[in-house]
Amino acid sequence: MADTRLIQSRYRLLDLIGRGGMGEVWRARDESLGRQVAVKCLKPMGPQHDQAFTRVLRERFRREARVAAALQHRGVTVVHDFGEYEGVLYLVMELLEGRNLSQILEDNKQHPLPVDDVVEIAAQVSAALAYTHEQGIVHRDLKPANIMLLTDGTVKICDFGIARLGADIGFTSRLTGTGIAMGTPHYMSPEQISGDAVDQRSDLYSFGCVLYEIATGAPPFDLEDAWAVL
Repeated sequence: MADTRLIQSRYRLLDLIGRGGMGEVWRARDESLGRQVAVKCLKPMGPQHDQAFTRVLRERFRREARVAAALQHRGVTVVHDFGEYEGVLYLVMELLEGRNLSQILEDNKQHPLPVDDVVEIAAQVSAALAYTHEQGIVHRDLKPANIMLLTDGTVKICDFGIARLGADIGFTSRLTGTGIAMGTPHYMSPEQISGDAVDQRSDLYSFGCVLYEIATGAPPFDLEDAWAVL
């Protein structure tokens, strides 16, 4: 996408601020309301990808975008709009100013965060998880990169619902062979790894791994090989 591309005659893409296996995130300007937003786009799948697999991805993106838009909590990223433009599915969200916990750990040279910071992050994320679980939503990919600490001290969980479309989708679907189990190996619960049904307890397991990492500087199962971690 060109950096001057205008989506639906409204959202002008300005800078690419993130890229994953299945999509891109852009800083954009909402020309109608005169505010900056974040636009996440699902990349079109080429002919080399299985068409049934592509249909599953697109349907999950649509369905989970609607779910994410229904969540209203200060600890969850706000969704403004969703649609399709020239074959590209897009999701418009609030633009978050801050750093995710993965970036903070990296900047801190993988040293533990101060105890007061760990406690504050734990309290805010717990409140957001409690709310989303009450709505029947399970994140399924809670990890440091999906938790943002904003410049004003607010902590927000990112990629609710659509997190299942992350870069590990191919890896985890091959792992199970019986459907699509998604997540990031270092933070996946045992039931996720085996491809079984997951509920809110899986998020709590993943959150426990996140807290362990920010409190110690390393994840509880710290091996470079994903299969060894699993």
